[in-house]
Formats: sequence, C-alpha cells, structure tokens
Amino acid sequence: MKSVLLLFLLSATLAVGQTNRLPDTLVSPQVLADGRVTFRIRAPQAKEVGLFGDWMAAGTRELLTKDDQGVWSTTLGPLDHGISIYNFILDGLPMADPVNPRIKLRARTSASFVEVPGFPPELWEARDVPHGTVEVNWAKSAVTGDTRAYYVYTPPDYSRQTAARYPVLYLLHGNLDTAAGWTDAGRAHFILDNLLAEKQAVPMIIVMPWGHAVPYDGPQTNNTAVFERYVIEEVMPQVDAKYRVAPGRENRAIVGLSMGGGHALQIGLSHLDRFSAVGAFSSAIPSNLATRFKSLLDQPEETNARLKLLWIGCGRQDPAFVRNEELAGLLKDHGVRVTFNPTEGRHNFAVWRRYLVAVAPLLFREGGK
Repeated sequence: MKSVLLLFLLSATLAVGQTNRLPDTLVSPQVLADGRVTFRIRAPQAKEVGLFGDWMAAGTRELLTKDDQGVWSTTLGPLDHGISIYNFILDGLPMADPVNPRIKLRARTSASFVEVPGFPPELWEARDVPHGTVEVNWAKSAVTGDTRAYYVYTPPDYSRQTAARYPVLYLLHGNLDTAAGWTDAGRAHFILDNLLAEKQAVPMIIVMPWGHAVPYDGPQTNNTAVFERYVIEEVMPQVDAKYRVAPGRENRAIVGLSMGGGHALQIGLSHLDRFSAVGAFSSAIPSNLATRFKSLLDQPEETNARLKLLWIGCGRQDPAFVRNEELAGLLKDHGVRVTFNPTEGRHNFAVWRRYLVAVAPLLFREGGK
C-alpha cells in the first residue's frame, strides 16, 4: 500500500512539474496588416543573430536587435503574398525558427515558412472552390536503389468523371528540395484548383517526383542522367498504369524550376516522342545544350512542328538570368520557336508560382494557346 501511495505522489509531482513548464509564448513570425513581418527568437547568450529570407539577395542577411529579455527581433517587408522561406543565423549557425511549427524540409537541413495572405486570395492561395487531391505514391526504385515518393495531383472531377482520361504535367523541383516542394511552397495544387474554377486551364494530372536521384551528400555529377532514367523508366510507366492518363505525346508536358528546369530541358528535349511541351523556370542550363541538341537546333522546322510550347522564364535579379537569356537567344538564333519571359524577381517561389500561373493555361491546348 505504501508503494502504491509513493508511486501516486511521485506521478502527481511529475505532472505538476510538467504543467508548470510553460511553452515559449514568443510569437514568430508575426504577420502585420500591411504585409510586413516581425521575426523573433529568444537567445540571451547569442552574440549575433541574423535572418536570411528567400526574398533577399544570395549571401546577404538582416541583423536582428536584442532586447533586455534576450529576445532578438526585426521587422521586414512588406513581403510578397504567399509563402516565403527563411531561417535564422545564430552566431553563424543557420537554423529554423524554433517557435514556428511550419517547417520547410529539404534534402539537407531545414528552414521555416512564413505566409502573407492576399486580399482577395491570390491564385496560389486556398479559395472556396472545388479542390483536387494530392496523393503520395511510394515505390521501390531499381534505378536509384531506394524507396522514394512522388506526389500526384488529380483535378476535382477526377473521381466523378470515371470515363475521362487526363493529360499529364510532370512538374520538377529545384536543388536541395523534396518531392513536396511544389505543394508545400509552390502551392501547385491550389493554382490548378483556382485556374480550373475560373476555366483558365485544362483539367490535368500533375506528377511531382523527387529530383535527387543520387545521395545528396555525394557527387551530383550524374544526378541528371540517373533522374532521367528514373522518370522515363519507372515514374511514367507507374503513372500510366495507375491513373487515367490520356495517351500520346501531345498529352504530356514537363516543366521545372532551377535544377528541375535543367532536368525539364534535358528530359523533355531528349524525348520529344514523349513530350510536346517543355518549360524551364530560372533554370540551371545544361552546359552541353548546343551539342546535345544539335539536331534540334539544326532542324528548327521539325523541332517547331513537334513542340507545342517551349517556355523559359527568369527574374532579372536572379543569378541565373544571363544564362537563361543566352539560352533563349540561342534557340531564337536557330529559328526554334521559344517564349522567353523575363520578369522582376529573385530565385524563389514568389517568381515560380507566377510562372506556373502563366504556363498552366497554355498546356494541352491546340497550338499551345
């Protein structure tokens, strides 16, 4: 009986101790009415705290100010409507915001999300419209040697229109990202939901595979070649077998951002028997493009006949802008029909979401219009 009583008292003491350990009540990030955002972190022992956001130029940071409670803070913006990515730099160590539950996972490391809503909601925000479904497909890959996931969006009417078959957009993420990048940060599913509700796009399936086909902590020199095999040999047959996919190359497009833009160019232009539309956002440009695709450049009439759409976009403040502009010039000089869309903006999802809004309505229409 004494043992039971002691156990009860010990449990009660532990419970009281846990109850008294209050969570940190710090608010970070705090989105203000004018679109500015206050970021805070409690670090009384830190000597310097900075913040880097994907709206900033690469290699820069904003220094925070410390108060007498050991809380560092800064207010920035206004930021673009939608999701942005940021992290603190605590005495030189990058880290996610410790009180923000919205985490941006990456191939290595992590950061945090902050979302500034639009009024009314932007096309990449959740609206009161019919929503499609995002499904995670896990499968063992013989090409990459691991079990990995690819995400698939099906439009709102997919489960009801059981006789309908749909075109497919393969949508690729950038370096360091995961297969969830285009839904977590890009909001591709909301973009399509909203475009469909406004009758601006054709109902389509979107496939979002993980673009790091070799271990990220090892050499990346053959990543593109391995990823190309993974998409062509495994993902595409699996998608064709599981989903109601419309047959034919005219019903397939491939689009990507940054590293994924390079993948889209390499895979799409190498397999015009499978794809009729290719898009590259702020793209990494394959160094061997002129030689690898010499036949496409030397036979522009045939290339133009096979490609419904070749679309390249990049922000002028993006370090990749010059290479993308040069690529568009090379294609035009050879008579290849290409849409080049230079805009303002850096290397971030604020730009890429707008590009998807622009490109999605062009896909799977006669003449790419």
